[in-house]
Amino acid sequence: MITVHDRLGRLVRQAQAHGRIPAVSVALHRADRPLWTCAVGGTGNDTPLGPETVFRIGSVTKTFTAVLVMQCRDEGLLDLDDPIGRHLDLPAHGELTVRRLLSHTAGLQREPHGDVWDSLRAPDVTELLADLARVERVLPTGRRYHYSNLGMALLGELVARLRGGTWAEVLAERVLAPLGLTATGPTPDERAATGFLVDAYSDEARPEPNTDFGAVAPAAQLWSTAPDMARWAAFLADPAALDPAGAVLAPATLDEMRWPLTTTDETLWAGGFGLGLILVPQQGRVMHVGHDGAMPGFLAAVYGRRGGDGTAGAMGCAVLGSSGTGVPVFELPHALLAAAAEHDPADIEPWRPGAPAPEHLRGLLGRWWGEGFEYVFSWHDGALRARAADEPAGKPPAVFAPLPDRPDVFRTVSGREVGELLRLTRDERGAVVRMHWATYRFTRHQETFEGYDFRAGS
Repeated sequence: MITVHDRLGRLVRQAQAHGRIPAVSVALHRADRPLWTCAVGGTGNDTPLGPETVFRIGSVTKTFTAVLVMQCRDEGLLDLDDPIGRHLDLPAHGELTVRRLLSHTAGLQREPHGDVWDSLRAPDVTELLADLARVERVLPTGRRYHYSNLGMALLGELVARLRGGTWAEVLAERVLAPLGLTATGPTPDERAATGFLVDAYSDEARPEPNTDFGAVAPAAQLWSTAPDMARWAAFLADPAALDPAGAVLAPATLDEMRWPLTTTDETLWAGGFGLGLILVPQQGRVMHVGHDGAMPGFLAAVYGRRGGDGTAGAMGCAVLGSSGTGVPVFELPHALLAAAAEHDPADIEPWRPGAPAPEHLRGLLGRWWGEGFEYVFSWHDGALRARAADEPAGKPPAVFAPLPDRPDVFRTVSGREVGELLRLTRDERGAVVRMHWATYRFTRHQETFEGYDFRAGS
């Protein structure tokens, strides 16, 4: 009998062999199963390959910097629409906003001034900031997505200045320690794999140098293990499961970070970018959220899974590889997450009867009509909900919360028309006879905008 772990392991072995990757380490985290790990190949040095092997994770680092920025926002230290020059003394580009830099829509050039990838010498903070006067705005701000390591480096320095420490110190104190990511840090240790470039026309693998990224560390410096990164991916997808008290970040803030602000390709809408996070939509209203990473000798892909049948809580996958050209690393976490949800789906919780709807709301439950279309209002899980009658079952409903001082007025807190008000109108007996949602009139029968009721004929 083929088990789900057999299937997952085969996918890992295929990727390692087809990608000719000296070492691949994988971990799959989910709330309802033990951690699953798989390692194929060798470290390229005297240390054995296993779940504890450390790899460079490259631009996955950006997700940590983004969380640090959002912590500052939540604590009132900055606003996302602040120009970064309000907090850093910059010789140029200080008008670019925090939000634009987080979403790679500021138009700033990709790298710091100079040929960093030729010299493999990154600037220190003083150089980085001073050289901004020589840096280009390669696109108008807000025109389109344009990836920038330089922009993320500036955000890392912003966090450091606001917190009164280095970026690495702030990261360790405010994210790594609270989430138990003990194997993650800015420098490799004795457990590190060697990173390679594999020759395109032979089986030779040549070691790549380990570079210190200096002031650009907030964009790509970190090293980690697959188990640590699978846990991080699970946090990005389902923070309430790993951080129920919101000590690192409130779940609502992660929701904000996961909202797509731009597509990464204007013709193929296969991926988007939020606030520091890559968004990869899947079939069945599923979203994979995380980031890829690349540094000399290493590739990484770290994604959490949200939505869809079979998806477990706190579901995250990390794939770390020791080849700078082993591109199957980038597709493997998506395949593993999909296979796990399909072949080992989350357990189905049995439905149980719950408390009735409040007496003053029972009369409004059922079918209503608005703009000529039929809707169903219901009470489930302690909240008023609504959905179009012909909507697919997997589409989330609108959910309403009452205003504390106005019992017949509700705020839409999720789903369709989020943020808008729902107002109830009652007759002299107290029965709800009409509603207005986002100012559109809802009635028990289908009516024209002028109020003609087809059932009554008037």
